[in-house]
Amino acid sequence: MMENPIIGRVWKFGDDIDTDVIIPGKYLRTKDMQIFAAHAMEGIDPEFAKKVKPGDIIVAGKNFGCGSSREQAPLALKHAGIACVVAKSFARIFFRNAINVGLPLIEADIECQEGDEIKVDLLKGEVTVPGKGTFKGNKLPGFLLQILADGGLVAHRKKVQSEQKE
Repeated sequence: MMENPIIGRVWKFGDDIDTDVIIPGKYLRTKDMQIFAAHAMEGIDPEFAKKVKPGDIIVAGKNFGCGSSREQAPLALKHAGIACVVAKSFARIFFRNAINVGLPLIEADIECQEGDEIKVDLLKGEVTVPGKGTFKGNKLPGFLLQILADGGLVAHRKKVQSEQKE
């Protein structure tokens, strides 16, 4: 289910992008993933959801996903078409929520411009930027890669339980 490597166009954001920017609180009363997708990143770029394409990648600075611990934030990004998030660092709860909903991410400090097409190799823990080289990131442990490969924590648990019954 998880592609590797992930190749996509960059959307660039700075430090301390909080969950209220990723999906504003006024949209949290729904469970409709299309509403989340339509309003992803609205707090910083009201046109983001109209411009983003499936397979695009967010590149950000430090502390991406800080603020309230809403799992709707990674869901909004995933359903908007974001294939991966690359950041210098993530807020701990956002990081875990992203893994739980099956949104790939990697901590890496990379040099790129918005619109660049980059390659994220989660298995190697590397991000390649044409013309700038390959940047080493924090490689995810195997068990987290397996959760991502299975499509998130719920899908992973169902798979494990199914295998245990056989």
